[in-house]
Amino acid sequence: MGDDALIQSYRLSEWCSNAPILEEDLALTNFALDMTGRAQAMLSYAGQVEGKGRTDDDLAYKRKERDFYNHLIMELPNGDFAYTIARLFFTSTFEFFFFNQLQNSADTTLAAIAAKTIKEVRYHNAHAIDWVLRLGDGTEESHNKIQKAVNELWMFTGELFETEEVDALLRDQNIAVDMPVIADKWKEHVAQVLSEATLTIPESGYMQSGSNKGIHTEHLGHILTEMQYLQRAYPEATW
Repeated sequence: MGDDALIQSYRLSEWCSNAPILEEDLALTNFALDMTGRAQAMLSYAGQVEGKGRTDDDLAYKRKERDFYNHLIMELPNGDFAYTIARLFFTSTFEFFFFNQLQNSADTTLAAIAAKTIKEVRYHNAHAIDWVLRLGDGTEESHNKIQKAVNELWMFTGELFETEEVDALLRDQNIAVDMPVIADKWKEHVAQVLSEATLTIPESGYMQSGSNKGIHTEHLGHILTEMQYLQRAYPEATW
């Protein structure tokens, strides 16, 4: 989840000074800042749990591509505004149900991070839904663009709910979330919004996968090249 927040914050930050209207420029940039804060909290705690002395900066700027585990949908290029909104809708809906349940984690640090994050994600999701409805039920052009984005991103949504043996172990200890429950709530909520926006729900077929094994699209490498430039050029540099 730390990697998800880090990589999506990078993508959203690319809209700074490039969004279609000033208000949206500010909104997307602020969402990116929210996600950067979440990434810092998650990666800092991951370093503590790991016990090897690595900090959140170490995990963000010194890992290679195959050592990142963000979902593939987070690293895809922004595309047009409709594409970015469709992705934000899918991911913020997932995060809303995920962090809402994680608030009850037996791990007090994760529960605290989730309690702070849910407030931010609730607004991200409401903002995304508003735009999905406006675009879907707007002009013919806006409708076609958001429908195209939904269609193209759909194959990346299944990976959000993949689990492994460790997830089941953590769930049984009330540390992690119950992913099948979240998947059901996500599908119901997404279907409701898309229907209200007069959009067609894509048929579920082949789903992209691989991030849980460190396998990514070609886009992550380009992100890390830019994001980790300072650390690569000036090793051990600090603010």
